[in-house]
Amino acid sequence: MRQFGSEVPFAEPPDLQGQCSPYYGEHHHRWRVQCRKFVEEELLPHVEEWDEAGDIPAEELRRKAYAAGIYGATWPREFGGTPPEGSEGSWHGSWEAVEVDPFFDFILWDELARCGAGGVLAGLFVPTNIGLPPIVVYGSDALKKRIVADCVTGAKSCCLAVTEPNGGSDVGSINTTAVREGDYYIVNGAKKWITGGMKADFFTVLCRTGNEGSGHKGASMLVLEKGMPGINTRRMKTQGWWASNTTYIEFDNVRVSVANLIGEEGEGFKYTMINFNHERFVLTVQMVRFSRICLEESISFARRRKTFGKRLIEHQVIRHKVAEMARQIEGIHRQLENYAYQVKCGVPDSQLGGYMALTKVGGSKLMEFCAREASQIFGGQSFTREGAGGRVERIYREVRVMAIGGGSEEIMYNLAA
Repeated sequence: MRQFGSEVPFAEPPDLQGQCSPYYGEHHHRWRVQCRKFVEEELLPHVEEWDEAGDIPAEELRRKAYAAGIYGATWPREFGGTPPEGSEGSWHGSWEAVEVDPFFDFILWDELARCGAGGVLAGLFVPTNIGLPPIVVYGSDALKKRIVADCVTGAKSCCLAVTEPNGGSDVGSINTTAVREGDYYIVNGAKKWITGGMKADFFTVLCRTGNEGSGHKGASMLVLEKGMPGINTRRMKTQGWWASNTTYIEFDNVRVSVANLIGEEGEGFKYTMINFNHERFVLTVQMVRFSRICLEESISFARRRKTFGKRLIEHQVIRHKVAEMARQIEGIHRQLENYAYQVKCGVPDSQLGGYMALTKVGGSKLMEFCAREASQIFGGQSFTREGAGGRVERIYREVRVMAIGGGSEEIMYNLAA
């Protein structure tokens, strides 16, 4: 048992506030300290400035994160990965491109989310985290050699381009086409809401190589590269995630070598699916930490603020709000730990999809609830992008993207039902 970090009740995971846990050892704690140091020194002092500017110094930050052992932590050593001490083992399960103990991955994203700005994380870490796995798992040796190490070390960035303007979560209905002409594919179509697309060097693109109506079996995955004639990107204005560089991409007769095909033609839908459980896990870990921030900020504010002759925290209605936030936070946190343990034990991906889907729904509903209750506790302070309620205001803005991105709540319910 140990105390680490904030002393505000429920502001940290239970194992950091004196509770025993079967999941974490000394190596996990050292890794948390390492991650926290990076966030405290490189992210927290700047997130407000970056969020207001709607941008981050991505290349510089990727280099710093890699040098700190953070950026390459979950990638294979053969490609420049830097797995933390004690994290490597014969782990099995749903994360085919993540070879470290899943609880190290849990700690990584929990600590990164302490910056309280999902858009910063989306612009810095998320693009390669979801764009690179299909190449690592299914790409040819030549493709891996040309792309993976540069992305793992932060020298370059790779984004995932799946979602389309008219398709949304219906991945099987993609309209972007890749027509084979000799040694090239000619790619035409559009992708929308692509995280990090403005600064990506590589685009992992789901295309239709089969005929219209071929559904999942007609989808293939290609790597397109920055600078290829016919790729046009446009920055999108978003409700939250201002620093994410969310992008609209158009492909106009882009010539792509057949050597850039990932795996086999017609298997693109399968390659897309390998990302989803891990992506949803990462998003939910962030949502729980954002909820903890709302709770911590609320308690700290309510202890200082006085109304009607006593501290705000002494009003029963406020105490009930805090208690309900804490109850829900601890529940979803435990669900995430259980999921990570199943992955570590080698439970097949097919048996975890529904569970993870429901966990993500729980996470987005939790974040929405905590952002709302924190806003009520802060009152007018949470309406302004400055001062005591500034972090809560930013988290409130980011609720919708977390509830929709990576699979909307409605799609998640259908998946699990």
